[in-house]
Amino acid sequence: MTDLINLMNDLLWGSILVYLLVGVGLYFTFRLSFIQVRHFKHMFLVLKNSRRVDNSGISSFQALCTSLAARVGTGNMAGVAVALTAGGPGAIFWMWVTAMVGMATSFAESTLAQLYKTKDDDGNYRGGPAYYMEKGLGMRWMGILFSVFLMIAFGLVFNAVQANSITNALTTAFGFQPVYVGVGIMGLSAFVILGGVRKIARTAEIIVPFMALVYLAIALFVLVINIEKLPAVITLIVKSAFGFQEAAAGGLGYMVAQAMINGVKRGLFSNEAGMGSAPNAAASATPYPPHPASQGYVQMLGVFIDTIVICSSTVAIILMSGEYVPHGEVTGIELTQRALNAQVGDWGGIFIACAIFLFAFTSIIANYSYAETNLVFLERNHKKGLLIFRMVFLCMVLFGSLATLPTVWAMADVSMGLMAIVNLVAILLLSGIVVKLAKDYNQQLRSGKVPTFDVNDYPELKSQLEEGIWDQPENGDD
Repeated sequence: MTDLINLMNDLLWGSILVYLLVGVGLYFTFRLSFIQVRHFKHMFLVLKNSRRVDNSGISSFQALCTSLAARVGTGNMAGVAVALTAGGPGAIFWMWVTAMVGMATSFAESTLAQLYKTKDDDGNYRGGPAYYMEKGLGMRWMGILFSVFLMIAFGLVFNAVQANSITNALTTAFGFQPVYVGVGIMGLSAFVILGGVRKIARTAEIIVPFMALVYLAIALFVLVINIEKLPAVITLIVKSAFGFQEAAAGGLGYMVAQAMINGVKRGLFSNEAGMGSAPNAAASATPYPPHPASQGYVQMLGVFIDTIVICSSTVAIILMSGEYVPHGEVTGIELTQRALNAQVGDWGGIFIACAIFLFAFTSIIANYSYAETNLVFLERNHKKGLLIFRMVFLCMVLFGSLATLPTVWAMADVSMGLMAIVNLVAILLLSGIVVKLAKDYNQQLRSGKVPTFDVNDYPELKSQLEEGIWDQPENGDD
């Protein structure tokens, strides 16, 4: 059984998804005329008005923080180190390329999620890939498939993985007993998730900017005290990406392939563009400007912050420390801890432990919110099974704190891979709508208007959208 799961993982993540995710990203990059480059500044302008909200949704800023909470986890510290040791410094260049391409994919899936959103029993916005598969494609079976895969991966197993990372970090740094750490994580998680999507969003809104800014401040400090090394580090990354470092040794083709594969995989795992996870948060937002495409811009920014900013901070800490050894035995979070210790002293390890706690905990609650939305979809916007699912979720958090079952983690990777394939097929089939919405938004922007979605301009879509959601543009309140 284990061999079969590992074989499926190798097939999915070693070939199919690498090509499919990058290919879809390039497709949307060209169809949207390099929107992530042309409108790079506009992402930040949209963020300026992102605190507006109404009674049915969370703010765009809260949606961004929720998606970042899920994206920014232990992988940003441990995963980057693994990519470096497995693929060399060149992997970082391809990680950057993957993120830039993935921004266009993120625009597409988040725009669609916002367009096809609905309301649940409590009047809160719900939406995501499952909803645009049902409403946009008329394929509820496809949405059910996606929801099941997401609930297994994000709702259950990956939360156990994050809890396990917290337990290991706190046990190593402070000597805490795993069972007490597990009970503590479970209690904190219960306190947040029982308050629903809005409480999760409010928690993410507070913790995510704080943890990101502190981590960036540490990385900036490391960069400043090692500023003379910066040109050499950038040169090393670029040369390794194209094999110039290895050409003389005769390993050009192999090293370039390893750099590309590991960099692309790290980028895809980290920013989740195309996975279909972040759109669940995007759909819950009250957009401003009141147009589905505005959420596309917000979530594009999320990809940029996760990979280009936060992952690059880890790269700077490691490559400027002198601790990095190509293909060395020390990798993952241990390499990151050693690198920071070398730069700032022994408290670096304690800081990493605290950072892991914040990064992983926010991932747990954000992943839960994604799973909750997909459970609501399965129950046709009702919430009957929510209490039972929350109990199972909390049990998995405790289980993950106390046990490690590599086969279970591998099954989650397979589930996430299948989830991504289903989502990518759906957004390709709906790509024409994405292009129409992007053009409509930008035409209004160029004419000096605040882009506003008018459902009457899209008679072909009117029957697909939930009545009342887009009939009157929602300007929101501050």
